[in-house]
Amino acid sequence: METLPDLNLIQPATIDEALSALDENPGARLIAGGTDLLVNIRRGIVGADALIQLSGIEELKAVSESEDGWTIGAGVTLSALAKNKELAAVYPALNQAARAVAGPTHRVVATVGGNLCLDTRCVFYNQSEWWREANDYCLKASGDTCHTAPSGEVCHAAFSGDLAPALIAHDATVRTAGPGGERQIPLHEMYRNDGRDHLCLEEGDIVLSVHLPMPPEDVQSAYEKVRVRGAVDFPLAGVAMVLGRKDGVLNHLSIAFTGTNSNPVKVERTEELIGLALDDDGLEKLARLLPKQIKPMPSTFYTPQYRRRAVTNVTRRLAERLFESV
Repeated sequence: METLPDLNLIQPATIDEALSALDENPGARLIAGGTDLLVNIRRGIVGADALIQLSGIEELKAVSESEDGWTIGAGVTLSALAKNKELAAVYPALNQAARAVAGPTHRVVATVGGNLCLDTRCVFYNQSEWWREANDYCLKASGDTCHTAPSGEVCHAAFSGDLAPALIAHDATVRTAGPGGERQIPLHEMYRNDGRDHLCLEEGDIVLSVHLPMPPEDVQSAYEKVRVRGAVDFPLAGVAMVLGRKDGVLNHLSIAFTGTNSNPVKVERTEELIGLALDDDGLEKLARLLPKQIKPMPSTFYTPQYRRRAVTNVTRRLAERLFESV
């Protein structure tokens, strides 16, 4: 049985204190709910000289509405997010994504920021120390070979957070603070397609909040994931969609997916479908956008072909359902 090593726990009460703690403890890691990080530390996948606990910072737990949308603190728990009826009415996809993460006991402590910054996963990486050592480790940690693509030099571990695609489909922006001050960027720009280094955060940055603009009128949204079990599991593939219809044709379409690439992906060229009806021909044109943007690798026990087809089928199903319901 693997056990946690001795760790120094730092508990700041403000964002400034947390930034100072990061500066003074270069080997420290940020932690909120810890549902993923603590497991990885216990299994020897990642190390930490200290943990900086963010759950005592009240500013990170705020949810607020304004004329231009909603702002959700990075410390808001997924359970609280899933129970927020006002948010659910405006952003159904986000509500569905929050309720789809792990199990109820995880969601009570897991946070928005933690899910957005979730480490990438791979069947060759998320294993015990002795298993990884016996297989000469991997490109993501301590090794020099990606076992999913041995002839390449790129890590293909997959991003598996559920919230990111729902937020990205709703054009969310993220606010961070760090040594260089605060900045706000489109959420999809916080990620890169690199399994070893998928977050475009500066050293010492802390994710503070995400902002969702008010959606256009007459749109609907939804999130759906495919996983091995009906609960608890990470997505093999997850699709978020925001769709609008006017006069029988599409007038708004935004799609993002997770679980296939090393980053959550915002589907490109959806504007080509605006003005079309989502009949069989329209759905086929939608499906043709996906193959070059979905790039699953054998990083799970399920084949890339299955996950690619799952994204395509879920996307078509969501589009058809939302088009009829708007």
